[in-house]
Amino acid sequence: MKKTLFIITILTLITGLFWINKPKIFPYYQQLTQERVGLSKDLQPKAQKGAHFVGSKKCKVCHKEEYHDWNSSMHSRMIQNIKEDASVVKADFSKLPKDADFTLKDAIYTVGGKFKQRYMIPATIEGKEDFRLGNYQWNVETQKWQHFKPYKYWYKDAYPHDNREFPTSNTCDGCHFTGYMSTEKRVERAIACESCHGPGSNHANEPENAIYRATVSDPIRTNEVCLQCHMRNRDKRLDMNMSMKELWMKAKDYPSGYEVGKPLIDYKKIAPFELGKESKEFWANGAAKKNRTQGNEYIHDTMYAHGITCVNCHNPHTLSNRADKPEGNDACMKCHSFGSVVGPHQESLEAHTHHKANSKGSLCIECHMPKTAKHTGKSPLTVRSHKFKFTSPAETQKYKMPKETNACFTCHKDKGLDSLQNSLKEWGMVEW
Repeated sequence: MKKTLFIITILTLITGLFWINKPKIFPYYQQLTQERVGLSKDLQPKAQKGAHFVGSKKCKVCHKEEYHDWNSSMHSRMIQNIKEDASVVKADFSKLPKDADFTLKDAIYTVGGKFKQRYMIPATIEGKEDFRLGNYQWNVETQKWQHFKPYKYWYKDAYPHDNREFPTSNTCDGCHFTGYMSTEKRVERAIACESCHGPGSNHANEPENAIYRATVSDPIRTNEVCLQCHMRNRDKRLDMNMSMKELWMKAKDYPSGYEVGKPLIDYKKIAPFELGKESKEFWANGAAKKNRTQGNEYIHDTMYAHGITCVNCHNPHTLSNRADKPEGNDACMKCHSFGSVVGPHQESLEAHTHHKANSKGSLCIECHMPKTAKHTGKSPLTVRSHKFKFTSPAETQKYKMPKETNACFTCHKDKGLDSLQNSLKEWGMVEW
């Protein structure tokens, strides 16, 4: 009896000590150990097969809190109707350049409005009622109009070099209008509930009919909900040996036919990148040069490989922890703590960063998510990298990246990259 009591006491003490000193990553244990089913398995619930899109108002009936949070986010305001509410226009149309091919009266919808805003104008293209984009866009960050030539992207050989003949249906609407990606119908002018959960008619009629929930299975696959749009791509038909000439007026800049739960790899061809070669979308080390490249960077990170997902850092309904409103070190320290198995492996923040604890140099994102990309060519650097690996001054030089993209130089503009690299050497932080 005494022996049993002693064993129970010891086990209780061990359990107590573990609980007090448990790694912060511990609550994510179940997620991180989920079975990895691979990229090719269809995860869309059987009860959802054959369902159609019904719009977010149907979801609101039962999911009022989620609807409220989403309705307050930028996703709900991606496309806004100017005729219904003129206040959605960010631009100063009194300063619209004289060679603009549209006026405010011509435009029906705004596209975006946080960093830049473009304007959708009704157009008949190839005999089909469609929309096109004006040849100027408003740069919200600089408060100036600037030329906009969307046909200069990767599909430049698939469309006429004239905005008036450039359809949004093939290039924009798949991500910006819910339902369009798989049905070619603009069900809802927003990135709404069914963009992330799939068509909801069966679930709305009978709640016991499952709808896709990304977080209940393979965490690698969870990310596909975000990567369907937050990953630069090419038309998947190029993998079938179709040429750009054959894709004339048909090239898609989104994974056409895709619905969440289905294997994204079957619908999306990732934008190419080769280490050491700079492109229009990536610096030579793989860091982003443009916005909407989070997925291209993140799939190369160890956190992705181990099962940390986009929604571990970003609330998908409120879109919290954004580039313009970061949550600070608390967001990272949810998992990372001093002395934990996932580090940092120093005794204090100052020992880890070699900067004062309350300084910019001790903010996790300043070193691990530096601003490397722009929303337009004339915008400031405001897009944070999702590579997460610290880029040293020497690496910045090696890959001939602008020194402004280097985390150290961002603060220490009075020093050259060689001098900053020497500081790392003095701290013993140089890699092999």
